[in-house]
Amino acid sequence: MKRALITGITGQDGSYLAEFLLAKGYEVHGVIRRASTFNTTRIDHLYSDPHDPETRLFLHYGDLSDASGLRHILARVRPVEIYNLAAQSHVKVSFDQPEYTADIVATGTLRLLEATREYIATAEEPVRFYQAGSSEMYGSAPAPQSEATPFAPRSPYAVGKVAGYWFAVNYREAYDMFVSNGILFNHESPRRGETFVTRKITRALGRIKCGLQDRLFLGNLDAKRDWGFAGDYVEAMWLMLQQDEPGDYVVATGETYSVRDFLTTAFESADMNWEDYVRIDERYFRPTEVDVLLGDPSRAKSALGWSPKVDFKSLVGMMVEHDLELAQRERTLVDAGHKISLDGIANG
Repeated sequence: MKRALITGITGQDGSYLAEFLLAKGYEVHGVIRRASTFNTTRIDHLYSDPHDPETRLFLHYGDLSDASGLRHILARVRPVEIYNLAAQSHVKVSFDQPEYTADIVATGTLRLLEATREYIATAEEPVRFYQAGSSEMYGSAPAPQSEATPFAPRSPYAVGKVAGYWFAVNYREAYDMFVSNGILFNHESPRRGETFVTRKITRALGRIKCGLQDRLFLGNLDAKRDWGFAGDYVEAMWLMLQQDEPGDYVVATGETYSVRDFLTTAFESADMNWEDYVRIDERYFRPTEVDVLLGDPSRAKSALGWSPKVDFKSLVGMMVEHDLELAQRERTLVDAGHKISLDGIANG
């Protein structure tokens, strides 16, 4: 049974990847940060009592800011595949917390790579490492963007991801490690965090439809993104580590849509006009905007045999359906006299 270690397992991508690897027969270990409240909602459906001999999902407290802790986890788990998905991944927040973002996204990757290098020296089996890149690394570079496109980051988050990318390449070349970079363009799902614009839209739509919210405030509606389904993209991560040689791959749909397009598609699916409810708030504009991201996934398609299965309209519809159901549940509770937090109903 293969053992995999996932940092960021409680996030959107981590939960889908854990699900995917368990279905493949892996024993999956995840790194989670200590918090005063449980933050495992996205993987609760996968978790079982660790005392059960059939259990194949295990969680370990750790953080990319703690190098010694990472070394201890690797020594204890002894994985053959390592997926580094952990990050402070919100672009707007990275402008508010640039130093923390750089420490986790850039230096945190370096800490894990170095811990992995040390672990490999005593590992009984070959070890493979996946580093999660981001289309934000391309920033102002002209579209379409491929593996050959020079990076032009436009946020502290993107700069951190560029550093993580080059740390991964450096360790691959300097120490002959199997390290692959996945440059993933925007990927969404019903598990997307509610502060990201796509989920913010579908969550608000559901609440407006059910009479629980009046307005939705957004920033730049003209920004264009290449949006795919997160559940499709984790397969590409896995495929990268099954190749004979490591490499770097763009994972994208090859299509781009604006935030305005997303709004239109979402609200039309609920027989509503977004212009009746959406207002622009300049607080949500980035200090430096990325206008167009459009990935060229040719290499992933030819070398990995990967292609996206869920198209844009289906993705939006999936998210709207999920969040309408959440809003209906919330409406029922409110009508019964309950007071609940949005977090409670969104993840309950």
